[in-house]
Parts: sequence; C-alpha cells; structure tokens
Amino acid sequence: MIFGTASTGEDVQKLTLSAGDLTISLLDWGAILQDVRLAGVDRSLTFGSKDFADYEGPKRFHGSLIGPIANRISTSRVEIDGMMYELERNQDGRIHLHSGVQATHLRIWEVVAQSDHAATLRCTLMDGECGLPGNRIITATFTLTPPATLTLAIDATTDAATCMNFANHSYWNFDGSPTWEGHQLWIDADHYLPTDADACPTGEIADVTGTDMDFRAPRRIKPGSPVLDHNFCVSGNQVPLSEVAKLTGQSGVGVKIATNQPGVQIYDGRDSVSNYGALAVECQGWPDAPNHAGFPSINVTPAAPYHQITRFTFFKPG
Repeated sequence: MIFGTASTGEDVQKLTLSAGDLTISLLDWGAILQDVRLAGVDRSLTFGSKDFADYEGPKRFHGSLIGPIANRISTSRVEIDGMMYELERNQDGRIHLHSGVQATHLRIWEVVAQSDHAATLRCTLMDGECGLPGNRIITATFTLTPPATLTLAIDATTDAATCMNFANHSYWNFDGSPTWEGHQLWIDADHYLPTDADACPTGEIADVTGTDMDFRAPRRIKPGSPVLDHNFCVSGNQVPLSEVAKLTGQSGVGVKIATNQPGVQIYDGRDSVSNYGALAVECQGWPDAPNHAGFPSINVTPAAPYHQITRFTFFKPG
C-alpha cells in the first residue's frame, strides 16, 4: 500500500509482515522499520511515525537502514588503497554523519521479494555516490519467525575497494511512556569508546569496569545517567551471531539482540525529536574506524563483500 509521497515525487510503499506473535511494517524508503507490534501489547514498540514527511525531516534516522557508513567520520575523509576520498561535512561543517544527503536512508529501495513473513529490499549506489568508490549493491532481508523474532540480514557487494558500515537505527520504548526512564539495559561488553565534544571516538578503548558504562549486569537507566551516545565493543572483529544486548521496559516487554557486528551504539535520543522518548540500539562496526588503526576495519572489497546479521527477539511477561 502507498504510505506517502517523497519530495522527489516518488510513492513510498508500506509492506506488512507477520509471523507468530509479531507483526512489522517496513517502508521501501530507507528500508525503514516503521512499526513493530507484539500480540497482547497495545502499542508499537518502536518510535515511528504515521506521517511520511517526518521521515524526510525530524525522524529521518528513525528505523532507517543507514549507510554506506553509519555514525561519524571525524575528518570527513577516508583513505582507500592510497587514495583519499572527501566526504560530505554535514555535522557542524566539519564531520561526516550518517553518509550525508545521498545515504541509503534517503532513497527508495526496490522490493525484490516479499512473502507473508519475509521481504528483501535492494539499493544501488553508483561509483562516487556518498563520496566513496565502487558500484555497490546492497540488499536487506527482513525475516520473521515464530513466536516473535525478526532477523535482519544486510549484504553488499562492490566492484572496487570501498568502506561500508551499515546500521539499523531503530528507537525503542517498551512501556509507551513519555521517556525510556526505568528501562533495564544489559550489554555484553568489557570495553567502550569514550568520545570528544563532537561525539567522535577519542581513540581510547576504555575498560568499563568501575564506570557508569558497565552494563555487564542488567541495570535500570535514566536520562543523563549516564549520557549515552557511545559504541560498546562487544568484540574485536566480526564474529558468529551472538547475543550482545537486552533492553527491558518496566512493563516486562523487551528485546534480546544478537549480531555478528563488533559494536553496539547506544544513543539516548536526547537531541532527537524523541527527546529521551526512545533509545536507539545500533549494531554496527566501530565508528570512525578509518581514523583509528586499532579499530576493526570497515574496508570492503570485491573479494570480501559486506555481511551483517542482526536478530531481534521480542518478549513480554508470562
């Protein structure tokens, strides 16, 4: 069905998938996860919108599949095979954020397959788009399995060496409350990346022990304690699919997240339209990796294509 019309004049389609207790809605604009419904819960679990204009405006990062490079590149340039590539400086005129105006979350994706419980969307980036080399083909496959699991597989090929670091940027609030205060967070990470005033990693890989960034035991969180827009280092490189995070509302509704990615970015939403209304949990490579030799590489080549798999398992009391 038609969800809205983009500023380009293109119709935006909404796809609905269902299996077991889980029903989701996707948009072909930005491969957005627009709505998540769990049987017996009277509200959407994700902070989406019914108005498409929001997705070209204040909610352009909400539920979107952001790439080819999610998060920040502090210098707005990357070196690939000895060549320097200049990227859009769209944060304070200095920093590259979420791949700029040509990014995957600001495009119509082609729906290449759909069933009652699964859909595959495809996006093509031409050589030079988003400032990066390579003709790139990205596919995102959303699959539901009973009772309430969503698996997102992101695969991408390129005909030239390039950089890729995709992230689903969904925001979650499991209580239907004005903020996520009182949610319980667990992250399987011994280290995190401290940031500077621009929210870019300093380069330090810090031990969480004895800090307010230690979520290895589940604990309740509240806005500002701590301030969150940080990457948690769940591994030193891509690994087999493993559970890395769990977020639970005071209602007992929540999600367990597994991924093969080395990082999980937690953003508290303080500067977004949600204003602490929902918490972003983004599985991805470590941000600003091209500028830090000790970070896992986000380089991709024709011989070594991109592959991410992230699994969301939703649950409720009883």
